[in-house]
Parts: sequence; C-alpha cells; structure tokens
Amino acid sequence: MSVDGKVAIITGAGGGLGREHALLLASHGAKIVVNDLGGAVDGTGQGDAADVVVEEIRAAGGEAVANKDSVSEREGAKNIVATAVDAFGTVDILVNNAGILRDKSFKKMSLDEWDAVINVHLNGSAYVTWHAWPIMYEKNYGRIVFTSSVSGILGSFGQANYGAAKMGMVGLMNNLSREGASHNVRTNCLSPGAATRMTAGVPGSTIDLDNPDDDNLPGLVSPAVLLMAGEDAPNGRIIQAAGGRFASDMVFSNAGIDIGVKADAEDLLDAAEQALDMSDAEPKTTFWRK
Repeated sequence: MSVDGKVAIITGAGGGLGREHALLLASHGAKIVVNDLGGAVDGTGQGDAADVVVEEIRAAGGEAVANKDSVSEREGAKNIVATAVDAFGTVDILVNNAGILRDKSFKKMSLDEWDAVINVHLNGSAYVTWHAWPIMYEKNYGRIVFTSSVSGILGSFGQANYGAAKMGMVGLMNNLSREGASHNVRTNCLSPGAATRMTAGVPGSTIDLDNPDDDNLPGLVSPAVLLMAGEDAPNGRIIQAAGGRFASDMVFSNAGIDIGVKADAEDLLDAAEQALDMSDAEPKTTFWRK
C-alpha cells in the first residue's frame, strides 16, 4: 500500500483524526498538505493548528506545508489544491476530513445551523475534490477518501444536519468511484470511531493517553486511510474503523415482490410484509429491477 513520494492533501488535519492521518501518511513517505482553519468545533475562529502538525512532520524527517483556507468556501477549496501544486507539483491523494458540529434536534435546529454543517462536510468535500479531480483524472492516478459516519449510515439522535451530510458522502463516493474508475481514480469512504474534541460531549468518548490499549485513540483509525490511499486501494467501499477494528458496510436489497403494472395500491399493502422482509437480502450495486 505504498504512498511513498505521493502528494496528499488532508483537510481538517490540525488535530484529532486528521492529524493522525497526516502523521501516518508522512511516516510512509507521503508529502503532506496539512489543511486546517484552526477554529473551534462549531467552525468559528482561526488558529495555528496546521502549523503545529507541519512542524511535527518535519521534525520526524517528513515533508509538509500548511494551508489555513476554509473548505466551505469555493475560493478556499481552490487554494487548498493550489497549495499542493505550488509546493509539490501535483496532488495524488485527497483525504476529506474537515468537519464541524452544530448538534441539535431537528425541531430546535435553525436553518443556519443546517447550512453550516452541510457546507463544511458535504459541500466542502465536494469543492476540494472538484478542484483536485481534473489533476488526478488527466494523469490517470488519484486516491480520494470521504469521511462518512454511522450518524448518517445508521442514524443518530440530534444530528440531522451532520448525518445528512455524512450520508451524502456515501452518495458522492458511489458516483465518483464509477466516474474515476477508467482513469485509476479510486474513491472510498471512511466511517471512523474515535475520541476527539468533536466527541467531547459524548459519554464514553474520552482518551487516556497513558493507556496504550485505549480503544478510543484516533490513531487506531488511520490505517484504514493508508489502505484507501495506497496504490492497491479498493474502489467504491465504505470502511468502518474504530479501536483497531475494521469492517465494511454495503447497501443490501431483498428479492422484493412483483405486484404487476396493473395492480393497485391495495395489492402492495396486502404484500407489505414480504416487501419489507430482509431475510434474503443481498449486496446491491445496481438499480433493482425484475
């Protein structure tokens, strides 16, 4: 799974998961663009988190540069990719990791809180990818990682904006994995579980740095990114990663029923139990047809 000499952009890499991804890829020889606005968990403010991680990488003998643009701004996304090209000549790997939280139940959530989360997670990932895509496509090499979440894949109370954005990542990945396949651009989703400052308010999401067996450490997730960033990366997959455990998620569909084109709604209602029965479900990658 070589990334030696490859140029990797990692958004939101000033701390938590992104920092661990950056340090791991750098330790395997990748040249890193550490992007981070350096603000608070809700996306406000700015800071020097990216500079700190760059210094960590350089102190270990690696190559890295910092970028502090916002992924949610189109010009900022363009600048992130330009930073990689200006510093290292190209971009081979893009890990879309930047994120914020504005957790509230849907009833209490404002549309501004909805937009803020969608703009960073979904639009921001799309913006940066859009600028990196032609570079990868034209040189027939690219590895793109979107960061999804069980909050979208399975659902989570009080995270409608976050969950919608994270499931949107899966839809975007499903399409781009097909569009890029003929040009060796492989796109996958990471669904991570770890304790970071974004999970500080979640019961049980704490880190004991003195305990090497703590399964909440974010560094335990990053091997999945190395897998998805390497030359032999899969394509179109969702990888769950938490506590050193790794698994894959897929969309499944059952055999369904055929009530015929001349049937009425009552016929479906009578057969609803069979239509909803998932006991014979199988993986699905194409539209369900008889």
